[in-house]
Amino acid sequence: MISPHSVFIGFFIYSFGLGTLFPRIGDIQLAMGLGETALGLALIGLPIGLQISLLVADKVLARYSVRLVMIAGMAMIALSYVLAALAITPVQFFFSLLFGGLAVGTIEVALNLEADRVEYRLGRRIMNRAHAFWSLGFFGTGIIGAIVAQLGVSVLVHFICFGIIALAVTIIIFMRYQPAPHRPSAPETTPMFVRPTHAVMILVYLTLPAMLAEGSAIDWSVIYMRDVFDTPPFINGLALALTAFCQFITRFFADRYVDRFGPRKIVQNCLWLILAGSLMIIFSPYWILSLLGFACLGAGSSVIFPLAMSAAAQLEDRPAAVNIAALAQISFCVFLAAPPLLGLVAEQAGIRVAFSLCLPLILLGFMNLRGLSGSPKK
Repeated sequence: MISPHSVFIGFFIYSFGLGTLFPRIGDIQLAMGLGETALGLALIGLPIGLQISLLVADKVLARYSVRLVMIAGMAMIALSYVLAALAITPVQFFFSLLFGGLAVGTIEVALNLEADRVEYRLGRRIMNRAHAFWSLGFFGTGIIGAIVAQLGVSVLVHFICFGIIALAVTIIIFMRYQPAPHRPSAPETTPMFVRPTHAVMILVYLTLPAMLAEGSAIDWSVIYMRDVFDTPPFINGLALALTAFCQFITRFFADRYVDRFGPRKIVQNCLWLILAGSLMIIFSPYWILSLLGFACLGAGSSVIFPLAMSAAAQLEDRPAAVNIAALAQISFCVFLAAPPLLGLVAEQAGIRVAFSLCLPLILLGFMNLRGLSGSPKK
């Protein structure tokens, strides 16, 4: 019998391992004495590795099982973070993250594809709930990371312990995992570069505000709280954890509302939440109001990407894996490419101004709502 539980745990443990880095970015910045621009450029190693892996993700998945992809991928991410903690120069930090990024893209496509196949076999939506567990993993690693930072535990010890835990759970869950059967579709043969079609590009435009909002909150919320309000490490990490927690809650309960009101209406409301959160972060005079802003960014960015992933998988022009990879190549890169862009703006004009970069993309999202079905599920 097909069960979504292993997929849910896969999303959780993947984000738990991936998110280990982000509560400690501020500590790494201070340890290496980097400005925002230099830190952002070093962090871009992760999206570069991601993009390289997305070029061949469908071919890797055609050759290797989800079991091997998950176990090997989580081992690579854990090792890359340990190397990042040992780095003493931005260049070393960059290449450490690039190594981990090579696993991120393949895992991302593998889990979304598996979730889509399970969703198809069950005949009911699970994609939003699967991504809810991704957010729950980020919340868990964020809140624990905030406590660990407040206690003064070294970044290296933190990364080693979390990496071992994430890898061990991955091995336990996926060692005997049986993948869901493929959706009926065209033959799974694709070129190395997955060219986005017009339909996929509409979905890309729709996801950009959510990906930038989520990426900026994850990458810069800790530093924003530290630099703007001089709050202690636990409050700094709480901004990241609150973003992920509100994502989790919204994604966990979203499917029933998507079925009732349709994807387009739900995404439209999410875009309004991103707008409200961005404005609070840009203009907030109090740290508690900024925390509310990050909560809005988490809730607003919650279901736009998974709904777009489902829409891409259901396009009938190409195999599901191809359209998922095409969407992920561009939109997921924005999530991880936010560090250098926001770092440059933050160093030149201030970190509040950096968060205003979401505003024009929100307008772009409103203009491309047609990429989703406007009717509730019958």
